Amino acid sequence: MRSLEGLRWCFWFVKKFERMACNGWLMGQCVQMNSKISGDDSSVWVEGGEVLTGSRIQDLPYGERPREKLAQLGPSALDAAELMALFISSGTKRRSAIDMGRDLLAKYGSMGALGGLPVSELAKEHGLGLAKASKLAAAFELGARVAREQVRDTPLDSPERIHEFFAPQLRHLAQEQVVVAVVDTRLRHVGTTVVSVGTVSESNAHPREILRPVITRGAHGFVLIHNHPSGDPSPSRSDEMVTRRLVEAASLMQVRFLDHVIIGKPAPGRSAYFSFREAGLVT
Repeated sequence: MRSLEGLRWCFWFVKKFERMACNGWLMGQCVQMNSKISGDDSSVWVEGGEVLTGSRIQDLPYGERPREKLAQLGPSALDAAELMALFISSGTKRRSAIDMGRDLLAKYGSMGALGGLPVSELAKEHGLGLAKASKLAAAFELGARVAREQVRDTPLDSPERIHEFFAPQLRHLAQEQVVVAVVDTRLRHVGTTVVSVGTVSESNAHPREILRPVITRGAHGFVLIHNHPSGDPSPSRSDEMVTRRLVEAASLMQVRFLDHVIIGKPAPGRSAYFSFREAGLVT
């Protein structure tokens, strides 16, 4: 009797086992357990009784992994998403670090737009958090500082050149930022100061504040640069009034006012910048 009873329990267990296997439950549980034991919770997950496999950088061919690819071919061989993946480091259950980089670029449109985001805003993106957002912000700032260093030995002698160097830093900012770039006698850039954040007006971009870094550095001259978040670089009435007052103040202080350049975004039928020198207001 005891043997028969044991046989019945075995038969019941086999049937139960088959049903669980058919539903995918047992397989899912085994996979989840294996993931927890290995410490890799990003590779697989269970949804609706189906076992799904995540996208992992470790699963890529060796030469296609960002770190190894950079070591073999140099950083220029990596696209923007792959470079970002090196700072993001780890992905989520559903997305690898490369996938996260691509998603961010698709959402915001460019590296410049991402670089203009506050860390607090970037940290809200799924899978980032403060730590990874801080790494990305640090990478963007390093790139901006390298760009500023390259400006130092280049004469800011034309609106095109001024736009070329400052547009990547200002074009995608969500707020207007007013910047003074001071130059030496050869018109080479020797320093940049942010004098205000917000709309350009006589109250927050007073000639006194704009000329302060020029005087304290003993500079030969300066360029005023600010962005229009709307993308349209057309000057406002306030932009024009500030520029006129600055022409008078610079003449009085005997420093050279080279130009006031408004940075916008390129679009059909309009320039990506506006130059008050080209318009004849600054001479």
